[in-house]
Amino acid sequence: MKTAIATRVPAGSFFDLDRKDPDLIRLREEGAESALPFALMERLVKSGTPYAEHARSLRSEPVTVAGVTFDWFDAELPREIAAEINLTDYEIIEHTDERREALTWALDRLSLVHPEGFARVRDFVRGFLWVGLKPGVRTSSLTSSSDPALPYVIAFSEKARHHIPPNTVSPEPSSLFLTENLLHEGTHQSISFHILQHQVFADGYSSQTSPKIEIAWRATQGVARNQFWEIDRAFHAACVYNQLLRFRQTELNRDDLTPAERASFQSAYDEGLPAVRHLMRELELLTAHFTPHGRELLADLRHQTDHL
Repeated sequence: MKTAIATRVPAGSFFDLDRKDPDLIRLREEGAESALPFALMERLVKSGTPYAEHARSLRSEPVTVAGVTFDWFDAELPREIAAEINLTDYEIIEHTDERREALTWALDRLSLVHPEGFARVRDFVRGFLWVGLKPGVRTSSLTSSSDPALPYVIAFSEKARHHIPPNTVSPEPSSLFLTENLLHEGTHQSISFHILQHQVFADGYSSQTSPKIEIAWRATQGVARNQFWEIDRAFHAACVYNQLLRFRQTELNRDDLTPAERASFQSAYDEGLPAVRHLMRELELLTAHFTPHGRELLADLRHQTDHL
């Protein structure tokens, strides 16, 4: 078994949308390929809810970049799906020429400048939900998100063109920030796929009873859950930081960033490097909660971190 997080979906595996499974075959034959991820959702959640049938009400606009076509979902987000992936406060926002241009540019940048990152998004993302808060909802909007319960689909808001999580915010919108957020969620999806198919954490591990890792840079956010992370959450974050810090390094070495973009990426890089080093130190103190394969993944992450 490779000692790095998967970069491809293995043929014939649970997540292979082309495999010979009766439900997947039926959706493909009926021309409902955009509902395929929701069929996997039914198997993962096991609630008896026919998510794939609900997903048929979603229209999708194809967005094709570098020969890869993604589904950009439109219409009302079915409440059964929204409830399962914590999007009940959100609605799918209108497709506009400006948003289409921003999304296409962001993907194109990824394909041209960060081909390995684009390959990860290509293999682990099929659908986009561009969302906004419903009228009357008074809460801070998400930037981008993905949920292990819904493979291949990621959500993001207009904030993804202004915000590099956790703390870098630019008053000027940039499709380059959207590029990072797409890679961010595609990486999360690849990690989720890997964890669901390989035993990374030791027998008996539970996020409910996991030791907690203090996250000092989230201390001002007021929510205890954001200040102390479970081992699996910290592991996800360490993997994502390693990808994004390389993305930021590459961008900072280019000469086509605006001053605002350069300042934002420099700030995000300067904040992210000590963060991933802290996560690695803490995770390496908790190796008893990992399987031998999980410890091999940690060793690979250590190698990656040391070369940042």
